[in-house]
Amino acid sequence: MISIIILNYNTGNLLIDCVSSIIKSELKDFEIILVDNCSSDNSHLVCKKKFDMIKLIENKENLGYCEGNNVGLREARGEFIMILNPDTTVTSNWADELLNSYHKFGEGLYQPKILSMSNPKKLGTTGNIVNIFGFGFSRGRGEIDENQYNKIEKVGYASGTCLFMSAKTFERIGTLDPFLFAYHDDLEYGWRGSELGIKSYYIPTSIIYHAEGFSFKWKPFKFYLLERNRHYCLLTHYSRKTFYKILPELILVEIAVIIFYTSRGLLLEKIKANFNIIKNRKKIKEKYNEIQKQRKISDNEIIQNFHDGIIIPTELSKSAQNSLFLNFIKNLSKRARKKIASENL
Repeated sequence: MISIIILNYNTGNLLIDCVSSIIKSELKDFEIILVDNCSSDNSHLVCKKKFDMIKLIENKENLGYCEGNNVGLREARGEFIMILNPDTTVTSNWADELLNSYHKFGEGLYQPKILSMSNPKKLGTTGNIVNIFGFGFSRGRGEIDENQYNKIEKVGYASGTCLFMSAKTFERIGTLDPFLFAYHDDLEYGWRGSELGIKSYYIPTSIIYHAEGFSFKWKPFKFYLLERNRHYCLLTHYSRKTFYKILPELILVEIAVIIFYTSRGLLLEKIKANFNIIKNRKKIKEKYNEIQKQRKISDNEIIQNFHDGIIIPTELSKSAQNSLFLNFIKNLSKRARKKIASENL
């Protein structure tokens, strides 16, 4: 049985469409656990009334993406687990293809090909990529799907939009990190998995559609979370030896990011993100100790799956300044990679 966790927060009819597509698919043995993060639009109640077979859990407050999903994950009874966004619709064999891939490749984190709901020919993500400095982005995002990503591949991390794993894998990695609240949660989860030797896979024969950017969109709060959580990942996942080795490059990246945020009127969000990291340094240290104690794979081995370049979504900016920023980060990443590889960590 597959336990499907759907976290809802004011998604309206999108939630109905999501659950309806699951029920209409070829998947037979499953349970749907709908967790509502204190929605005001009653979409969760409408959904429960229409599909009485779902298990509804109503949180008394908005716990965020991570802890909201954790509430459902703790109730899962299936041999397999699926975290699925409520603003998605699935195809008939989407789950079977992920399940078949698990039986072929074994323990891992799996994601489907994700297409845009508004334009089914446009790619959402074909596997997510992580940069050495903790930037995460979706491969192929915005490209027209011409089957250029039609082979099964290992990727940096599997997208949290639709994340599939066995219950045994979940037991090994654990729950999503509630500190993150939202964004980079899948990056952190994939990174944590890779430290245990658990790989992430992209399965193009499994297809879903996603109404991209429904939550937060490109609002200041999103930028704040992205930058705060990027720092959190760097401080908890890299060993102290690695971190201090690439500290000069990290400082230069910090200056570049400050300039980038300032040019977009988001300097305050960047400042808030940095101060929140300082404020939570005790919690970060505890998480660092927990991760480093459990890890089995070195930083040097893990970064082999990381990229030097990054991608800035076209809807944010197409200016020449972006090219300078991207090239600067790429060159620094290459330099940091050599430093990390200089010793067998």
